[in-house]
Amino acid sequence: MNETQQLPLCREPVLRIQPRPADVNMHGDIFGGWIMAQVDMAGGIAAAKRARGRVATVAVKEFVFKHPVFVGDVLSLYAEVVRVGNTSITVQVEVFAERGIPDTQVYRVTEATLTFVAVGENRKPRPVPAV
Repeated sequence: MNETQQLPLCREPVLRIQPRPADVNMHGDIFGGWIMAQVDMAGGIAAAKRARGRVATVAVKEFVFKHPVFVGDVLSLYAEVVRVGNTSITVQVEVFAERGIPDTQVYRVTEATLTFVAVGENRKPRPVPAV
C-alpha cells in the first residue's frame, strides 16, 4: 500500500491544488470532506464540458481513500467520463498526491465514481447533447 506510482501519462489533470493548513482535521491530516469537495469539482468540470452546460451532482457511487493527504502535497485530479445517459453523466475521478522535494513521491490517494445530471436554466434535467 505504500508503493509510489507515477502520474498518469498522456492525460492532463482537470484540477491541480495544494491543500492548506486550514484544510486539516483534528489529527493533522487533510480533512476527507475537503478532498471530496475537490473531487466533486473535478468531476463537475468534466461533466459540464460533456453536457455543454450546467450540471448537478446527483450521486456518489463510492469513495475509496487509500493514503492520507498532507499540507504541502500537490494534488492532481484526473476525471474521465465513463457513461452518458439521456440526462446523466457518470465520471470516474482519480486523485494523486505529489509529496516531497527534490525526491518527489507520487501516491494515488483516492478515487470515486460520481453521477451528474445535465440541467437547464430552470434547474430541471435536460438531455445531454450528442457528441
